[in-house]
Amino acid sequence: MNINSDYSQRAVVQSQDLPWVDSPAQGIQRKMLERDGGEVARATSIVRYAPGSSFPSHLHELGEEVLVLDGDFFDESGSYGAGAYLKNPPGSSHAPGSVGGCTLLVKLRHMDPQDGQAVRIDTGATAWLPGLVPGLSVMPLSEFGATHTALVRWAPGTRFNPHRHYGGEEIYVLEGVFEDEFGRYPAGAWLRSPHLSAHQPFSREGCIILVKVGHLPIADHKESQ
Repeated sequence: MNINSDYSQRAVVQSQDLPWVDSPAQGIQRKMLERDGGEVARATSIVRYAPGSSFPSHLHELGEEVLVLDGDFFDESGSYGAGAYLKNPPGSSHAPGSVGGCTLLVKLRHMDPQDGQAVRIDTGATAWLPGLVPGLSVMPLSEFGATHTALVRWAPGTRFNPHRHYGGEEIYVLEGVFEDEFGRYPAGAWLRSPHLSAHQPFSREGCIILVKVGHLPIADHKESQ
């Protein structure tokens, strides 16, 4: 299956417009933002767990990142509420589930095999740091080499400098409206910009976004799996 799998191309998806697709586990559905492969795939998805649903134990050969958007989520490492960020490194395994139901943003099979760091962060209890321009606040979540994942909060009227992304950039809008010269992106929007892409982002209304940079292929063709 190939959905937005050409990493040399810019992609924009309004997740609220996508259908829910059943997963192999009963009570768990997905909205597929990008996918390159079958059931084992490099993928970014919105995942919804019905109350009491769970996945059997499985291996994440090339890692997984999870942001809990709402509800409750658990695995062998603990229980996590809305705003929790989890990074499961390559070679890790777990059996996740939800007691009352939840919605997650999940990224699969995109990590460096040498990245062995597990991360658990309650973003609701973590301090924001000053950003590079007035009105911008940053909450670092994970980094390995040139790859960085963070939450970024934009006060209304904030504008950032024009810049270029080595290794690309990926954004999921959590709250408010994010903008650049190419368009407006409300909550639920997912954007992926390729290696060496450039833009000048801003937010008139203010927003909070999840940002990942430096993880996309730098060649002009798809990453082989």
